[in-house]
Amino acid sequence: MKKVFLSIVLFFLGVSLYAQKESITVEDIWGYYTFRPKSISEIRSLSDGEHYCILTRLGIEEYEYSTGKKLGYYIDFSTLGLSKGTYIADYSISNDNEKVILVANPEYIYRHSFVADYYLYNIKDKTIKKLSDNKIRLATISPTNDKVAYVYDNNLYVLDINAMQTTQVTFDGEYNHIINGTTDWVYEEEFAITQGFFWNNAGNKIAYYRFDESEVKEYDMTMFPQDSLYPMHYKYKYPKAGEDNSKVDVFVYDLKTNKSTKLNISENDYQDTYYPRMQWSANDELCVTFLNRHQNDYKLYLIDVNTFDKKVIFEDKDECYIEQPDFVTFLKDKKNVIVRSERNGYMNLYMVEIKSGKVTPITKGNYDVDQICYIDEQNKQIYFTAAKTKPYNRELLRVSFNGKKLEQLSDKTKEGTYTAEFSKNGKYYISSFSNVTIPTIYTINNNNGKTLVTLEDNEELDKTLGEYEIEDKEFSSFVNESGDTLYYWIIKPTNMQQGKKYPVLFYVYGGPGSQEVLNSQSRFFDYMWFRMLSEKGYVVACVDGRGTGFRGAKFKKCTYLNLGKIEVEDQISAAKYFGSLDFVDKDRIGIFGWSYGGYMSSLCITKGHEYFKTAIAVAPVTNWRSYDNVYTERFMRTPQENAEGYDNNCPIHYANLLEGNYLLIHGTADDNVHYQNTMNWTAELIKNNKQFLQFSYPDKNHSIYGGNTRYHLYTMMTNFLLKNL
Repeated sequence: MKKVFLSIVLFFLGVSLYAQKESITVEDIWGYYTFRPKSISEIRSLSDGEHYCILTRLGIEEYEYSTGKKLGYYIDFSTLGLSKGTYIADYSISNDNEKVILVANPEYIYRHSFVADYYLYNIKDKTIKKLSDNKIRLATISPTNDKVAYVYDNNLYVLDINAMQTTQVTFDGEYNHIINGTTDWVYEEEFAITQGFFWNNAGNKIAYYRFDESEVKEYDMTMFPQDSLYPMHYKYKYPKAGEDNSKVDVFVYDLKTNKSTKLNISENDYQDTYYPRMQWSANDELCVTFLNRHQNDYKLYLIDVNTFDKKVIFEDKDECYIEQPDFVTFLKDKKNVIVRSERNGYMNLYMVEIKSGKVTPITKGNYDVDQICYIDEQNKQIYFTAAKTKPYNRELLRVSFNGKKLEQLSDKTKEGTYTAEFSKNGKYYISSFSNVTIPTIYTINNNNGKTLVTLEDNEELDKTLGEYEIEDKEFSSFVNESGDTLYYWIIKPTNMQQGKKYPVLFYVYGGPGSQEVLNSQSRFFDYMWFRMLSEKGYVVACVDGRGTGFRGAKFKKCTYLNLGKIEVEDQISAAKYFGSLDFVDKDRIGIFGWSYGGYMSSLCITKGHEYFKTAIAVAPVTNWRSYDNVYTERFMRTPQENAEGYDNNCPIHYANLLEGNYLLIHGTADDNVHYQNTMNWTAELIKNNKQFLQFSYPDKNHSIYGGNTRYHLYTMMTNFLLKNL
């Protein structure tokens, strides 16, 4: 009898304690930022490899790798005499560690590009000088530590640090016409490159891009400033699918002669040529990456800038497309270069002999290499991350140049996502690790993987999360109608009741090569919002269908020339599969996506309206003819060549199929996925007499953020789901 009484007391005590748990609110996530994780930003290894710096609000702090001990301020911002309110956003350190460029008060142009105030700080005499009275771009110290190159008003300049004298290199720069030393919109967005000039190793030459945008059509965005009676118009060059690109040339500027020479790289005409990367070899020859317009022919040109002789040292061709090219690694032996390639069906590492062009595999696994972290030439080893154990994990691995010794350095007992940022001498690396249950942990490790110091374990966040009534993601998989295994994560409702059926919200992105089913704390604030919805009784899930990344080239490239078809089929398969689970209400399945995900959710609520009751689309592409040519043509070729592929899965052509509840959201100043997509889509829905909700965020770009914006957005989406799903 006493045992029964005690059990009852303990039971009610447990219920009482559980009831004391907090519930997540949108205000917690986007108002108070209660769950903001701590991070370590802008890590820079000093040239000795024994010390590193990080950027904080108060200064640049110096640390010791071996102990993690803070040695003090490399630069104390309070001693600089800068005006009140100056914000240091970035920095770079010269090779001799004696000079630091400080980037202050950036004003963003697009997603990555900005103008800013640039300062040069001298460590020895503790003096600071502003590089220009104007806001400039991309200031970079020469390898010889005596000059700085930068871009101003689309022209390239070189500043002699000792004499503080400036030489103007180009003179024809003009907005929306000619760009020198940086890139146009589409190179920035789709090739992820804004730096358009590069010092050679000797510090006496600069290679730079020249973009002629004159034939690229303009896009006009209307802006609605609150302090103006009339709207403003912002025009910029945006090449849409099938339209003209910038004409891109490569020049080499010789500091001794003060002359620039145009290089004759490819025989292809401008409209069939991209040069997405440019770098100097260990031999001070210029390496220029070539891609044809279809992006399925990739070449590395090596150019002697004294004789202007050129040769192709590596070429990759693909039936579909080449994965977005990155910088390659020229070894100090001046004989070899290391590249990544999918030529065996997976992204692997290869050694290329420069003289002969011989290509030798280094890694040969049926898994995709993610990032090269460090190359140890003395011991002939490469450190890299890869999705080796499972597609949704990232391990840190080490392999010998001959590929015979492959080791996992990251903790084999803790699955998740690892990154590694190495010291200049390769003795240490700063690792970040997280998985779906563990917030990001930062550690210093030696190059054998041993943890020396824990820098940040986000213990406070972990304790905070423990105060809330939340569920973690779980991983699983199912087989679609085509026999493909599709991985997914799921967050189940808090305190699930036996026999009860719950509504499902799918989160989707789905674009080529993307990955959302990832064992990490990526998209952390969205993760907290999904957990909040699970508290309110929703199953939240995400399925990476065919076309997504880190499962080999065949799985990824099966959507080629027909974006939207197979991806939507897999989301419908997911809806059918989840609808068959005993805890799911198959009549209450919704889907939410942003950008490509908004495109997907729009197709699911139209083509898949039998399976989806509700959809939210944020900043969706609604017609691939309206999107930029580099991205779209990589997967679809041009509309002139593949009209059927463009039209077959265009949401606008399925407006008549819309049923259920649909919320359409877009920022009016979206320079990436234009607001035009939503306006054209809205017109078609009206034409078909379809009822839906549409909300616009004035003067907000593709990310829709700033001030109270995210709080408002997620409150609106939450209320919409609570009412309609």
